[in-house]
Amino acid sequence: MIMGKLISSKKKHYMVNKELRKYLKHNGRLVSFDLDYYELLRYTNSVPLKDAEGKFTCWLSVCYKSWEQREINESLLEIYALLKANGDCTLLNHLEVDRIDLCLFGNSQPFRIRIINTLNDNYDYFYIKKADASRIYGLELEHILSPNRIGFFLNQDTLVVEHIYGIPGDIFIENFMDKRLNEVRLAKEFVKFNERCFLRLLGDMHASNFVVDISMDVEDCNYRIRAIDFDQQSYEGRMKVYLPQFYLENNPIVNVGLKNLNHQTARQYQIEERMLIVKRIKSSRQRLQKLLQIMEKDLIAPLEHVFQIRSELSDHYQNNLFSRCTTMGQLVKTSLESIAH
Repeated sequence: MIMGKLISSKKKHYMVNKELRKYLKHNGRLVSFDLDYYELLRYTNSVPLKDAEGKFTCWLSVCYKSWEQREINESLLEIYALLKANGDCTLLNHLEVDRIDLCLFGNSQPFRIRIINTLNDNYDYFYIKKADASRIYGLELEHILSPNRIGFFLNQDTLVVEHIYGIPGDIFIENFMDKRLNEVRLAKEFVKFNERCFLRLLGDMHASNFVVDISMDVEDCNYRIRAIDFDQQSYEGRMKVYLPQFYLENNPIVNVGLKNLNHQTARQYQIEERMLIVKRIKSSRQRLQKLLQIMEKDLIAPLEHVFQIRSELSDHYQNNLFSRCTTMGQLVKTSLESIAH
């Protein structure tokens, strides 16, 4: 059964505790720079941003007083150098801030910074967001457990995240599903993506919150589905929130899977992904253990959500260990242990 809206309500903002900050510092994720998220909110003007086809997007392009704009641009370039070159500012000679965009849709209201290379007009993006413990746990779990590495760092209450390249899922569904498509490979990747999200309890993976990265193989295309929003890491109480297959927006890709995969083949791909996650757990065991030790003591969801999801997971896995969990972090740890042993 495909369901529509699964998210119950606007998510609460959770502060980053001292232990998590220590973890981030130990792993090179805690840095210092002059600009913070709230300074960027002091814009003086905004213009709705249109896409390449002239359609309005959910983004606004913002600007500031002239003297503030210069200072903000300098700080943003320094942040970009930290993100891309460990602070080596020699690369900034031919870089400029081309645009600052703000998205008013959703919980996080991120700023998207467009950096342009003045020598060849090539551009890149990065994001500045309010720091939130749930999102940071989600980013770290993505970095450790998924096939993708991801760059981000924290300063005080400001989070900087690199841009994740790919075709936004909703655009892929609208514009690419009827073109030359290897349906079996796409279906296989969606099964694996579904499994990755479920095992580490990453929710809200509807089509607007993931991208599809298409790469050429020897004879055909290959697909990688990547999460781009980690706001709903281990928050909601309904198990289906953590399964992308149940989002109405993902229905076209789900239907490709139903058409091309039988139960036996889909199960094979689930097991393959689980074994890959086990390998990642083993290769980053100390880092993951430390993260989960902090996460299992942290309150990042209402207790009623914890009690609901632990009951559903206990029934799903037929494993009473879930019923002993009292935090979302403990549930994630138990979920991962269920495949690692």
